[in-house]
Amino acid sequence: MVENIKTYKVLLSGRVQGIGFRYFAESVAGKYSVKGYVKNTPVGKVEILCQGEEEEVGAFIDEVRKGPAFSVITDIVNQEVIDNKIYNSFEIKY
Repeated sequence: MVENIKTYKVLLSGRVQGIGFRYFAESVAGKYSVKGYVKNTPVGKVEILCQGEEEEVGAFIDEVRKGPAFSVITDIVNQEVIDNKIYNSFEIKY
């Protein structure tokens, strides 16, 4: 149901690049049936756009905030965004 679909943008700071964070996020997204994307930003952060049922997205964000081994997350900002696009998969953007 489209009315139950929520979209959030999550921005993670710290040691989040070069340690497999994008692959970790992709794996967690599959676990929770979350769609969207993950990408590195030019300023050393990881940006995630995640879309799905509110409960699934919440569980995804909770798990992603723990990060993979060797990550050190110093800050996480997540906010609901209005996005009319419906994502069909979760992808790693390069």
